[in-house]
Amino acid sequence: MVLADAGDVAGSSLPGAHTLSALGEDAVLARILPRLRPAVAALIGPGDDGAVVAASGGRFVVSTDTMVHGPDFRLAWHTPRELGWKAAATNLTDIAAMGARPTAMTVAITAPSDTDVVVLEGIAEGIQECLDALAPGAGVVGGDLTSSPVLTIAVTVFGDLAGEPVRRSGARVGDIVAHAGLLGAAARGLALLFDGARDASGEPDIALACALRARHPDLIAAQLAPRPPVLAGVAAALAGATAMIDVSDGLARDARRVAVASGVAVDFASDALGPDVNLALAGAEDHGLLAAFPPDARLPDSFRPIGRVVPGVGHVLLDGVIVDSVGWDPYLNWDGRAG
Repeated sequence: MVLADAGDVAGSSLPGAHTLSALGEDAVLARILPRLRPAVAALIGPGDDGAVVAASGGRFVVSTDTMVHGPDFRLAWHTPRELGWKAAATNLTDIAAMGARPTAMTVAITAPSDTDVVVLEGIAEGIQECLDALAPGAGVVGGDLTSSPVLTIAVTVFGDLAGEPVRRSGARVGDIVAHAGLLGAAARGLALLFDGARDASGEPDIALACALRARHPDLIAAQLAPRPPVLAGVAAALAGATAMIDVSDGLARDARRVAVASGVAVDFASDALGPDVNLALAGAEDHGLLAAFPPDARLPDSFRPIGRVVPGVGHVLLDGVIVDSVGWDPYLNWDGRAG
């Protein structure tokens, strides 16, 4: 069962009347597409075999990510709008991490045939709300819908570069390491859900999740509907960032990816990581931006310094001591449950 948004199921009269199998693909799309506005950069939007998107510099950035029921979300904890919001937000930051501005998005959804269409309508509304809030002007230009035993949302985002792309491989010894966004909040929210929103058998529980929302709204929202600093990516590029990455799998794990790509080491200062250093290093899904800047760079307002690039080969350190590459790995950390 999915935690439906208020009013999502209002008007459903006959059992199964509004399921995907009862309506069919064309009718479902006819209900979803009006909930999505066209991208400003779209020359040709949904309706043909492909979309045409304008790019001011003749180049664009593209990235794809997938959310699967089970390892990536639990239906009993998310509302459909939150699913749509998170699917959009987690992809927008990949574009931002390249120093680009998101312009357009395609969305592919696979869903069981007995899924109520209001679930997909809610997902579409959540995607649009996220775009309006985090990437004004960007819009959905196409996608795909098909049947599957598991609800899956695959999003591809396109972005317009502000200048040269910011890669993971450009960090240099002496650079300042800075971060924009939250550290550890999403992991704290997930821990609350695992500890306090499961029934006696360990399955996700809707009522308990609702109670947690009331007591810890900010932390639960950080996990279920994150608000990453998408526009900070362009600001970092314009400020001369030498390397950047979306912190989706944990600060330590993603910093190591930068260190490996750049052939350097990253040394974090514990006093800059907040009161819970371990959670800041290992907590995933905040989708902040980690960037390296030249020592004389003026950091954008959204970034705060948390360390330095130092000599080494692929290591992450804390106050000069090497730390493990802790963080999220879907093949190692998923408990196998769906809920």
